[in-house]
Amino acid sequence: MMMTIAQRELKTLFLSPLAWSILAVLQFILAYLFLSQVETFNAFQARLAGIDNGPGLSDIVVTPLFGNAAIILLLVTPLLTMRLVSEERRNKTLSLLLSAPVNGGEIIAGKYLGILGLLLMIVALICLMPLSLLLGGELDLGKLFCNILALSLLLASFAAVGLYMSCIANHPTLAAVGSFGLLLLLWILDWTAGVNGQSSEVFAYLSILQHFQNLQSGLLASSDVLYFILFSATFITLSIRRLEYDRLQK
Repeated sequence: MMMTIAQRELKTLFLSPLAWSILAVLQFILAYLFLSQVETFNAFQARLAGIDNGPGLSDIVVTPLFGNAAIILLLVTPLLTMRLVSEERRNKTLSLLLSAPVNGGEIIAGKYLGILGLLLMIVALICLMPLSLLLGGELDLGKLFCNILALSLLLASFAAVGLYMSCIANHPTLAAVGSFGLLLLLWILDWTAGVNGQSSEVFAYLSILQHFQNLQSGLLASSDVLYFILFSATFITLSIRRLEYDRLQK
């Protein structure tokens, strides 16, 4: 049943013009940024060749590409997740879904896997750009893998937050605004960590940006991977509890 819900969600997303529009705009913007970074590398290639252990294609093109993709998807993901549950509630179909012989965990897992499938397709499309550089240059494949992993884990976290906000909001627009606000707060949380020379290890650890950048740098630490897994699991659990609460209210 879980996979049936996931397939239905993914199919619904692709039947929506919103998903296609977002994919097209996203690819256009990222392709422009990617080509700009390639042009910058070509302009400084001669100087970089004379520097010992100087930055290469991976540092100048790949890492900024995935960093820019993360920022743009911070804005885009709430638009893709906003209707997951709140649309069902608004269309009065949530009660039908809750009365079906399927538990809340399977419903939430199905909807999460559906949106995660679309987000991983976006990651796959983004990967085609740096991989095209292998035709005429050399890449640090280890750093490329870390960037792919970092963006995939980040989007899994974004999807979990968006799903939870969709569970508690009565309208998709409210879910999108709530998701964006919470993700932005978690993104900039470590900005206050060093204000006035006072560091906050708690804020620094909770900051989603810091863990993302750690992975992006090529340092594959289990603590950063575990952070994203626990982050996603927490919001998925909250979503299940919220759906079970709705079931009890029926």
